Amino acid sequence: MQDGAPSHKAEETQNLIRDNVPEFIEVDISPQRDNGESPDLNVMDYSIWSILEAEACSKPHQSIDALKKSLTKAWNNISQNVIDRAVDDFPKRLKKCIEADGGHFKNN
Repeated sequence: MQDGAPSHKAEETQNLIRDNVPEFIEVDISPQRDNGESPDLNVMDYSIWSILEAEACSKPHQSIDALKKSLTKAWNNISQNVIDRAVDDFPKRLKKCIEADGGHFKNN
């Protein structure tokens, strides 16, 4: 699943995925397209990454290995209940996204 991140919309990324994922759904990356950011529907994006960032990135790391270790530790400390709640929230988020015609929506 891709969101509106610049790295996801990069031509090289789109080509790589197109060549390797049989059911790839292309994104219009032309400069003329008004690519208003779409809401995140990926559980990792709307829930888990913020937890990992808060835990693992609260201090600078001296190396990539140190960052990886910090992320792994933070991941292992996330309770199953937190993951379950994030996954259970998906149908509600999807419904709100459909109601907003794919645009932004508030998640209350």
